[in-house]
Amino acid sequence: MSLYARSTIMHGLMDATKIDKTSSPEPGSACRDDAASILSAGRSVLQVEAEAIRDAASRLDDGFVRAVNAILHCKGRVCVTGVGKAGLIGNKIQATLASTGTLAYSLHPVEALHGDLGMIHADDVILALSKSGSSELVELLPRLEALGCLIILLTAHPESAAAKHADTVLDIGRTKEACPLGLAPSSSTAAMLALGDALALSVMDLKAVQPEDYASYHPGGALGRLLLKVEEIMRTGPNCPTVPTTATMAVCHQTILGAPIRAGAACVVDEDGKLVGIITHGDFFRLFTSGGPVGDKPVAEVMTRSPKRIECDARVTEALPLMRKHRIDELPVVDGTGRLVGLIDIQDLIARGFTVLDEP
Repeated sequence: MSLYARSTIMHGLMDATKIDKTSSPEPGSACRDDAASILSAGRSVLQVEAEAIRDAASRLDDGFVRAVNAILHCKGRVCVTGVGKAGLIGNKIQATLASTGTLAYSLHPVEALHGDLGMIHADDVILALSKSGSSELVELLPRLEALGCLIILLTAHPESAAAKHADTVLDIGRTKEACPLGLAPSSSTAAMLALGDALALSVMDLKAVQPEDYASYHPGGALGRLLLKVEEIMRTGPNCPTVPTTATMAVCHQTILGAPIRAGAACVVDEDGKLVGIITHGDFFRLFTSGGPVGDKPVAEVMTRSPKRIECDARVTEALPLMRKHRIDELPVVDGTGRLVGLIDIQDLIARGFTVLDEP
């Protein structure tokens, strides 16, 4: 083919693929024109799924009580298993169980049938999820039954093949799927998830899990910060500069400089170790600019008496608004008798992810 012929063909293809911008709709105009129908579709999905959860709630009976007690008194761990979307919902339920103090793990039924059965113990409670009750669980559950495991099944078909091997069956109902085709798992998975949460949180309630316990399961991120205690973050020992009331400002300055982790203040204590005052960098600055002697001046003449403080068993979220309100960068920490036990520096809070926007 000649170079001219190739050029003619290429130009023809380029012309054919050009977009007539004058006839193209304005970007986003179709979405704006169809906003009402989109909102209607979204609300419809939420309403259908909400109805599925309400229907599942109406079906709770003694089986739910047995399931909660089985998990509560489980001597081993809770094994959550399911296939497809039900398996994904099971993963979330397992995570909720674990994060609220119940030992739990996830197991894929197919992997279980290919060697992973070895991780299951007779003391484990099985929480199986299957809308149809006719998935790979039908092959797995008899083997778990033979091991002696107690089996709880969440399903829309209480008379299914899988249900015959369960000790307790929880019916999620047969509310239609929210999918426009009525096929994609949506309402059924919403009901499964809600029912799984109901199990996990009912067990949590019966275990009387306290905020401190919950914090220990969530040491990182926002949840961990919300429940973090002052004693877990405060500076102690050499990192908490401390001087007696008889010390001079020179000694106080050396004490601050000698801290391995530099602080912006020194706490002043009496002979019993009780907090009576604080010396900050601002105090030094005011002394230097006054023109008078600095080093020999007693700290008792300069310190801020009865400074703001917080007890060691308080939460850090109580310390932050206190520091913000009084515009202080250091906050002494005391025990129940008023004895100094540590110091919080604003830099410690920033390092842990707290900001001035955090609320108690």
